[in-house]
Amino acid sequence: MHLDMNRFASLLFRYFIKGLLVVVPMGVAIFLIYWAVSKLDNALNLSDVLWVNPKTGKGLYIPGLGILTVLVLIMIAGVLVTSVITDPIRNWLSRWLNRLPLFKFLYSSIKDLTEAFVGEEKKFNEPVLVEVSPGVKKIGFLTQHDLSVIGLPGDVAVYFPFSYSFAGQVLIVSAENVTHIDKSAADMMKFVISGGVTELK
Repeated sequence: MHLDMNRFASLLFRYFIKGLLVVVPMGVAIFLIYWAVSKLDNALNLSDVLWVNPKTGKGLYIPGLGILTVLVLIMIAGVLVTSVITDPIRNWLSRWLNRLPLFKFLYSSIKDLTEAFVGEEKKFNEPVLVEVSPGVKKIGFLTQHDLSVIGLPGDVAVYFPFSYSFAGQVLIVSAENVTHIDKSAADMMKFVISGGVTELK
């Protein structure tokens, strides 16, 4: 009887651990998505400013309107950039930005980072293995193939993301120490950010 109880408790514990491995990642992912969307919606939702409830005289808050506004603005910007804005207008905007060095720095940095993930020429799509010291290798993503412009011919720029983080660092390494990895960039990025625990297929 005592042995059966131990076996039953062990079985329950095993079920609990397996359930935990399913529920915790799913719950955290859903919570983070919900938190990010709700924060963005609250920050950009102007419905309670634009509309007033005639019965109470208070602002009328419409959930989701902030996100919808952002999506519509992004679509309109895409249409304008593709069909309406011409080279003279782009040149005028570029000259205007040059007069605001701080804004230009922030804008160009954010623009480059955004294009690295979702632009037509994605930057983090070339996973490589870099020997950083004898017997030690790091997984990174090749971002610049030629650094002759800064006097470093034969060297390349490699971005190394940190595990359990969306931050990372860029190192300049000799091209001969770089080995290309025959895996998808998404799989390798997931492998590095997970601390190496994600199984490669």
